[in-house]
Amino acid sequence: MSAQVRRRLRRGPGWHCVRAMTQEAKPALYFEDLAVGAAFGTPSVEVTAEEVRTFAARYDPQPFHLDEAAGRASVFGGMVASGWMTAALTMRLMVQSEMRLAAGAVGLGIDALDWPRPVRPGDTLTVRMEIEAVRGSESRPEFGVVKLRTTTRNQHGRRVQVLVSNILVRRRTADGTTGQGNGWAAAASGGRGAADTAAGGGGR
Repeated sequence: MSAQVRRRLRRGPGWHCVRAMTQEAKPALYFEDLAVGAAFGTPSVEVTAEEVRTFAARYDPQPFHLDEAAGRASVFGGMVASGWMTAALTMRLMVQSEMRLAAGAVGLGIDALDWPRPVRPGDTLTVRMEIEAVRGSESRPEFGVVKLRTTTRNQHGRRVQVLVSNILVRRRTADGTTGQGNGWAAAASGGRGAADTAAGGGGR
């Protein structure tokens, strides 16, 4: 991996990459490029105790997010990250993922958000995104709607967050007609491809 790639991927404390993924690694994707079953991987992030405390102090100042002793006395048996920190880290990884969407991903809403187990200092998180459904937008024909299942796992492959959300994705053509596509969705769909391997996860 070149020094230039490393600089682009290491954008903050604790951030590192499991493979060479940059915003330039794949062409921008449009709605026409996305197919049900397509899966995309992300870099990974190591969660530090300092980051857990900093996030909690500002956004979720409960004792078990701020103090190890308080964490040990809690149901968690140790200091843990806020679930909202897990969600924020997941969003960061999604932005850095192989699924680089033209015009970005505009969130429409969440169908489900689960935290099966807590994130602890020292955990390394990786995300896998899978497209569950696609449809055109009735009110905005220049966009389509994509339902994503986003699974965040720790270094042991255990799920720490499962998010099902709907996003607005720009079409390649302004009038909403189908474009050619760039072939990436076809390569990513049909089971576990390179993107899934990069995420290091199994099935849901």
